[in-house]
Amino acid sequence: MRRAALIAALALTLSSLGPLGPFAPQAQAETDPATAAEAAAKQLAAASEALTEAEGARNRVKALTQTIKAYEQGLQAMREGLRRVSVREQTLARDLAASEAEIAQLLGILQSMGSAPSPVLLLHPSGPLGTARSGMILADVTPALDAEIAALRTKLTDLTLLRALQESAADTLRRGLTEAQQARVALSQAIGNRTDLPRRFTEDPVKTALLIAGTESLSGFASGLSEIAVDEVPGSLPGIDDRKGTLALPVQGRILRRAGEADAAGITRPGLIMATPPHALVTTPAAATLRYAGPLLNYGNVAILEPQAGLLVVLAGLDVVYGQAGQVLPGGSPVGIMGGAEADADGILPPGDAQSANDWTETLYIEIRENNEPVDPALWFRTDKED
Repeated sequence: MRRAALIAALALTLSSLGPLGPFAPQAQAETDPATAAEAAAKQLAAASEALTEAEGARNRVKALTQTIKAYEQGLQAMREGLRRVSVREQTLARDLAASEAEIAQLLGILQSMGSAPSPVLLLHPSGPLGTARSGMILADVTPALDAEIAALRTKLTDLTLLRALQESAADTLRRGLTEAQQARVALSQAIGNRTDLPRRFTEDPVKTALLIAGTESLSGFASGLSEIAVDEVPGSLPGIDDRKGTLALPVQGRILRRAGEADAAGITRPGLIMATPPHALVTTPAAATLRYAGPLLNYGNVAILEPQAGLLVVLAGLDVVYGQAGQVLPGGSPVGIMGGAEADADGILPPGDAQSANDWTETLYIEIRENNEPVDPALWFRTDKED
């Protein structure tokens, strides 16, 4: 009875809805997916403003690094918001599609009733008593009918809102992807022009090549790093033991495997592996000397940082590595970019988990070595928050 009442009411209420119905402000406040997508759009707008301001910044590398981080957060929030919008839109569309047959049937009945003379409609086949009883039944049904009408109006309004929001948010996402890439290019140029970083040593390219050629393991390479340094300044950077367990992870992403956890092939590693979005920016967790930057064994491009004497942070799997061996990089400074192909906005809307594999296509390997022995990175990094 409630479904029939709802469908009958649809024919009478559709005419009161304009092309967009009672649109956005009220419905948007009541729709969590829409609110999330709108908040993400504001994040991207703020990142766009930061990109413009970075052009005239005194420290362009720092300003662009912060801008790219803002883009990464905004883009991920927009992906999640769009995915939630897509899920909600599909749910509403299925609900309305399920009523399509009943809507068509009852609209036909209403049309037939509309073509009948009014006196005929007032007569019941069983006579005056039947007519009175029918009136009482209709009076009882009216409150439920009103509730169903209100629910339907809300669904129609939300569906219209969500479909319009998908189009505008997808455009915003595309612009964000383009501007984020522009920021990465600007960052690469700024790093190439940077001349103010102190150096603790100069790398000997011949010794580096010989060390790589004779290396069979990361441990063996790490133990020979001191051999490739020429004119190294004695001493060390200030220690970071007091920050143990609190260092921020160097990239936006989520932990796939922790130290000692086996992968699908049963292989274990002493470091942790993070899944990251394409082109994610990798930064130094603390001020550190760049001991090595370049390809190594089967690790891809590798950056090896030395925050303090006897402590090495190995970051492997980068597409691009920034900096030159011997330079002292500030904390939070860009050390590289992950690889991967950025998905088109139309290809990142599958209704699934907010951290779908479509978003996290790259992997960064992080290993910590104390006195050339691997230790669990969780001892140094804050790994309870994986983004």
